[in-house]
Amino acid sequence: MTETHRPRVKYVIGPDGSPLTIADLPPASTKRWVIRRKAEVVAAVRGGLLSLDEACTRYTLTVDEFLSWQMSIDQHGLAGLRTTRLQQYRM
Repeated sequence: MTETHRPRVKYVIGPDGSPLTIADLPPASTKRWVIRRKAEVVAAVRGGLLSLDEACTRYTLTVDEFLSWQMSIDQHGLAGLRTTRLQQYRM
């Protein structure tokens, strides 16, 4: 039986509205996660540029960490990704 694979897209629309390719993503060695970088990774996974597993492996993230970024964007927009505001949003 053959497996059905979703075709990989060449680009997705990034958080700022511009096209985002694999080459535009943060480097795999990223240690400092600013809002823009988190939003780019979330956009890449949502758009099919990377799978969730690929993103977690590439950036050494846990699934819970990635999902928390995604939920923060859904609930509070990009401002929800600010670590200094995390406590205010959780209340």
